[in-house]
Amino acid sequence: MNTADQYLKAIYLAQRIEDGPASTGTLADLLEVSPASVNEMIGKLEGRELVEHEKYKGASLTDEGLERAHDALQTYCIIERFLANVLEVEEYREEARALESVIDDTVAERLDTIIDRPAECPDCFDPERDVCERLEAGDGCAD
Repeated sequence: MNTADQYLKAIYLAQRIEDGPASTGTLADLLEVSPASVNEMIGKLEGRELVEHEKYKGASLTDEGLERAHDALQTYCIIERFLANVLEVEEYREEARALESVIDDTVAERLDTIIDRPAECPDCFDPERDVCERLEAGDGCAD
C-alpha cells in the first residue's frame, strides 16, 4: 500500500467518524502528520480525481477514491488478522500500521487465504476506536 492509499483510507475513516467530509485536522491526527502535509497530499489526490476538496469543509472521496480506500482498509484488516490470529502478535495494531505501507496486493491476497475473514470485512472496522470490532471482541473475526 502506498502513501496515497494510506491517505485514502484515512479519508474514508474520517468521513465515517465525521459523517461528512474529512477535515484536515482529523486527517492529520489519524495519520500523525502535519496539517500542511495533509493539504499537500489532498491536492495531489484531487489532481488524480480520487478526492474532491472544498475549502473549509473538507475532503470527500470520489467513487474511484472510495474503491481504493476500501481496498486499502481491507488490506490493513487482513494484515491485522494475520498478525493477531495466525502469528498471535500481542501488539498487532502497531505492527499492522508499520507493515501496511510495504505489503503489496499479491502478499495481502496470499495472507487472506490463511485467515478467516468474514464477508462484511472491512465494514466491521470501527473508525472511532481504530479497531476491528470483531478482533477486539476476541473472536478473531471468525463467524
